[in-house]
Amino acid sequence: MFTYAMYGLAVAGLAASLVKDKKRTKQALLKAWRALNNMLPEFTAILVLVGLVITLLTPETISRFLGASSGFLGMIGTAIVGAVTLIPGFVAFPLAATLLDHGAGIMQIAVFVSTLMMVGIVTAPLEIKYFGKKETLLRNGLSFLLAFAVAYGLGVLV
Repeated sequence: MFTYAMYGLAVAGLAASLVKDKKRTKQALLKAWRALNNMLPEFTAILVLVGLVITLLTPETISRFLGASSGFLGMIGTAIVGAVTLIPGFVAFPLAATLLDHGAGIMQIAVFVSTLMMVGIVTAPLEIKYFGKKETLLRNGLSFLLAFAVAYGLGVLV
């Protein structure tokens, strides 16, 4: 129901914009279309990645390696994968949701997403160039530790 209400609001807003200024509305729609075309490769990557995860990893496999029973070792593994992977958030969150739906543990996925967003092993050379080695190592190290704190907090809350 909420989705239909949001679509209704979007259509109403578009209609109001058309009434107010048809030319600018057309320009905005063309700009949005171009932006969508630029994002299509990433959206395709999301579908392929999630499809591969579902196809290659059975719920039992996901549960064994990433489930709540994998404990701290599963968190370490997902933290390392998250730290060295360069995936945008709009790909990571659907992937995380799929993994959760297929048996992954909340703390393991929380540490994965947190390290994915906050720790940048791949981007560290560029960061060192602009901010220095000490600051980069400190930020990445603290972010890595904070990811475990966030995961623990989510594990306690959920």
